[in-house]
Amino acid sequence: MEIETVGVVGAGQMGNGIAHVMALAGYEVLLNDLDAAALEAAIERIGRNLDRQVNSGKIAETDKTAALGRIRTTLELTDLGRCDLIIEAATEREEIKQKIFDTLLPHLKPETILTSNTSSISITRLASRTDRPEKFMGFHFMNPVPVMQLVELIRGIATDEATYQACRTVVDRLGKTAASAEDFPAFIVNRILMPMIN
Repeated sequence: MEIETVGVVGAGQMGNGIAHVMALAGYEVLLNDLDAAALEAAIERIGRNLDRQVNSGKIAETDKTAALGRIRTTLELTDLGRCDLIIEAATEREEIKQKIFDTLLPHLKPETILTSNTSSISITRLASRTDRPEKFMGFHFMNPVPVMQLVELIRGIATDEATYQACRTVVDRLGKTAASAEDFPAFIVNRILMPMIN
């Protein structure tokens, strides 16, 4: 499946970073949040971060303008139903994530891939409550998203190869490095990082 449109749920630190890198890579992005002020702040933050990239010579001013032109915002979660790929980046509470997926499901195209940016919740468990466990996986970006190169791709028990490869292609287009992780608490990076911090 070719991915052209990306829906991002949650306009906080992770969500706006994901929207930023997706738009810069040429994807049409629809950014959703419950709060209009959060969406406005996210667009302002993306603009400032793009300015930093322009000033450091990493991108051209025309790249910034084009990226900002690819991001639209919505307060209606159901508007994301027409996207090819949805990345949920809401708060790290399973019941909230599950409610988001429950709301989205009736509005999705049959081929839409659902993913979660969770760093610790079971992908298999989240997927099992949807109508497309084979098209569901973890898509875990590191913070800050525009800077960090590693992206963990986490298969659930039912995730099919086509879904994995489609997400792998997105990571490649972002110019980032994909790491395939098992659906195990804390995945790869957190399992390594937490003992180092502690």
